[in-house]
Amino acid sequence: MADEEVRGTGWGRGGAGGGGRGEAGDRVADEEVRAEPAEVSAERCDEVRAVIERVTGWAAGREDVGGVLLVGSWARGAARADSDVDLVVLTTEPGRYAHDGVLARELALGEVIRNRAWGPVIEWRHIEWRHITASGLEIEVGIGPVDWARTDPVDGGTRRVVTGGAQPLHDPRGLLGALIEACGRSAQVSSVPASLPKSRSGSGGGSATSRP
Repeated sequence: MADEEVRGTGWGRGGAGGGGRGEAGDRVADEEVRAEPAEVSAERCDEVRAVIERVTGWAAGREDVGGVLLVGSWARGAARADSDVDLVVLTTEPGRYAHDGVLARELALGEVIRNRAWGPVIEWRHIEWRHITASGLEIEVGIGPVDWARTDPVDGGTRRVVTGGAQPLHDPRGLLGALIEACGRSAQVSSVPASLPKSRSGSGGGSATSRP
């Protein structure tokens, strides 16, 4: 299920809701995803790692994507067997991902079980796509504008998400590193029970089921 600190802190409620990928050919650092605590299987860790690599690879090939952030329990090393994967994707064109299913088609993360959007209909500034894989892993991709990561000041909802666990995966403009620093957290996650591939600094379905 979605982590409580991620769910509802809001893509649409509190404003726009370190490392990064290099050029498109770069790979996420080849570090094992270790299954601690024991109830998180090696297979699930491998699946999560594959999801991360797929999303960061996709982001590196899109000029509109200004950052990808892993948040929640997988970022802070507290994942359980039933934990979902929570990703924040920041883009200069969030509205393009609201309706046409481009994200679902290009990422192929599994069946779409929820699609919601917040903000004026003309632009749909905050979008959520929730997927489920054949193994039962749920993946929530929250899409928002790059100003979600603004630091002067840091939005309250953004701060809650970041301090609940955050690891930059793609940060070509340094926005996420600056955001994490402003929130008082190190941009590098270390000594975590379920470590994930560390990112590199540098440059860079189904139909909707609900819509508030």
